[in-house]
Amino acid sequence: MTFLDPRQRAMLAEMGVRVWAPKPLARPVLAEAEAASEVPTGAPVQQVRAATREVVAAPVPSPRPPAPPALVRKPPEEIRVAQVAAPPDSNALASRPEGVERMDWAQLEAAVSSCQACGLCAGRTNTVFGVGSQRADWMVVGEAPGENEDRLGQPFVGQAGKLLDNMLAAIGLSRQVDAAAESSEQSGKQGVYITNVLKCRPPSNRNPRPEEIVQCEPYLRRQVELLRPKIILAMGRFAVQSLLQTNDPIGRLRGQVHQYEGVPVIVTYHPAYLLRSLPDKAKAWEDLCLALEVAQGSTNA
Repeated sequence: MTFLDPRQRAMLAEMGVRVWAPKPLARPVLAEAEAASEVPTGAPVQQVRAATREVVAAPVPSPRPPAPPALVRKPPEEIRVAQVAAPPDSNALASRPEGVERMDWAQLEAAVSSCQACGLCAGRTNTVFGVGSQRADWMVVGEAPGENEDRLGQPFVGQAGKLLDNMLAAIGLSRQVDAAAESSEQSGKQGVYITNVLKCRPPSNRNPRPEEIVQCEPYLRRQVELLRPKIILAMGRFAVQSLLQTNDPIGRLRGQVHQYEGVPVIVTYHPAYLLRSLPDKAKAWEDLCLALEVAQGSTNA
């Protein structure tokens, strides 16, 4: 068979002569030809076919994927580990002192000062036990110490404290203690005693948590038992809900006489709230007048 080179094919095409060219052999045919070339001349047809089948059936190896880049391990000093603050260990907290229900004023204040029954002890500067006369007819209960209270160790200081002092002065009360009257067993009750549901400041002045209120509640209960006031003025949502064991809002509880450990309770707004909501000062004055009537025995509580 004579094969034409590309130049000859081009010349014939220019003259309009159609040139026939054989198709290239498929891979299996070439494989048969290669296999047959490896079989000796004159071998039986069966041997030629067997060799051809082995070549065609032989698996074609797939290309090997490139190796991944080698991992470079940094020496330990170059590896930075994120520093995560561990949560407080609840097992490290001490239990609340026993016998709170039998303590006198001095023992109770010492117990509060050293209390580590909840996590608030870790961040406090001072505990805030209370201030005022321990022979008072009136008891004011707030929510929790703030930054100024934590720093000074007294409840209701700052602008909210000034507003509370003005409210009490309007009905003839003061947190200042008359030392002579306080030490005399013959004198009657006088003044006002001010404290909070919580004795330690929550971080960043956040709201008190239920478990924190539970730990502090026996201290407050014993303060009420020792003081035996004629009236309790509960100021703020958490004070109200803790004393009355309710989730009702202050607006629904105002204007009524409630009870805590046998003592009448009047509900009102916290002075810090009144500084932000001036229209509600009139409502707080109504609450104060109701408390005054109850304390004087004008209302049958």
